[in-house]
Amino acid sequence: MLYEFLFPLREYESAFNIFRYISFRAAGAAVTALLLSFVIGPKILRRLRAMQIHQVVREGTPDSHAAKGTTPTMGGLIILVAVAGATILWMRLESRYVWLALAVTLAMGALGFLDDYLKLRQKRLGQENLGLVERYKLTGQVLIGLALGWYIWQVPLNQLPGASTTLPFYKYVLIVPAVPLLYLPFVTFVMTGTSNAVNLTDGLDGLAAGLMAIAMLTMGLFAYVMGRADASAYLQIFFLRGAGELTIFCSAVFGAAVGFLWYNAHPAQVFMGDTGSLALGGALGAVAILLKSEFLVLIVGGVFVVETLSVIVQRSAFKWRRRRHGLAYAQAHRVFRRAPLHHHFELSGWPETQVVVRFWILGVLCAFLALSTLKLR
Repeated sequence: MLYEFLFPLREYESAFNIFRYISFRAAGAAVTALLLSFVIGPKILRRLRAMQIHQVVREGTPDSHAAKGTTPTMGGLIILVAVAGATILWMRLESRYVWLALAVTLAMGALGFLDDYLKLRQKRLGQENLGLVERYKLTGQVLIGLALGWYIWQVPLNQLPGASTTLPFYKYVLIVPAVPLLYLPFVTFVMTGTSNAVNLTDGLDGLAAGLMAIAMLTMGLFAYVMGRADASAYLQIFFLRGAGELTIFCSAVFGAAVGFLWYNAHPAQVFMGDTGSLALGGALGAVAILLKSEFLVLIVGGVFVVETLSVIVQRSAFKWRRRRHGLAYAQAHRVFRRAPLHHHFELSGWPETQVVVRFWILGVLCAFLALSTLKLR
């Protein structure tokens, strides 16, 4: 929005020419999202406390988390407002890349908000905290993924085929499915996978927010170089015309995540809930899809991937052992002390803050590995 109003004034004052640079507007988006978090955070916190919207402790979490049931949840509203406000303020309004990423983020956030609301309503009525029925939540995620995939396929955003993707570590390798319709389930799988992965990781104070800040900052760097003809040619990657504007969105998510950490750092004043975790996961998945870097997100979000795999392994092993040896044997011979993986380390004696910081360090390591793919081709 600022670009449309202020950039034309460069004819009268050369200082306004700075708005043409994505790097400047990206920095502005990050700072704006951070400041918006500081401004609206206390107001949303007061509202959540007044409405007694408290955390619903998930079944299977360590006993030390029981006290967190009095902590307000649905703090993801802070993230959504900060991301939307900062993005719209600093983006070029004609950018379809940014509008698509923002739409997916808000849609996932709305789905998570519905899930959080139903959980809290069921808790007040003394019912089981099921929230949105699992198949309905998955249906919503699938529909959002299908909608994004269909649009990209039918209305390509750049010179490359809409139904295509690339591989990290390879120069100019474009994968186009023989049957373009197969692109839709692929995009849907990526979208549901990333949103659920962040949702599963959101179990400790500051864990998901910190990892998302690292991941989105990394994806913002990729968006920047892919959107520049000179940088992409030098690095021998595909040039995606207009993709550079996604740097604005990624920076806004980064700033919002860091701002949310102000309230979510241990001991947390508020939790993001599914409102925030599904939205952030959707943002990460959408950016990866729009940049045709779906496989790259496996590296950038390596910690999210491992957390998800720990749940899959735990459940699969438990079901198999229960069928073969019975319930008592399955309960006594779990692969992990508790899943997701961060709870395993908690029960192994690591303090919560130590688990979080060490997982952040692993997130930084994954980011550096992902950035190395720009040269290792």
